Amino acid sequence: MPICVDIDVMLARRKMSVGELADRVGITPANLAVLKNGRAKAVRFATLAALCEALECQPGDLLRWEAGDPAEG
Repeated sequence: MPICVDIDVMLARRKMSVGELADRVGITPANLAVLKNGRAKAVRFATLAALCEALECQPGDLLRWEAGDPAEG
């Protein structure tokens, strides 16, 4: 997928666990893991805003676009 999620990078920078972030954001650790591992199909702006608030970062610190292989179509 061309959108990459870098939540794990911000977690490491903030020395925060997945469980702690999930508690602060108000989502389950399982749902956070789905997002963190790039398996999510969508993310609500409210969730993204809560992640940014908890991690004290910008949306661009959590999400980035990578060009895909043109053969993948």
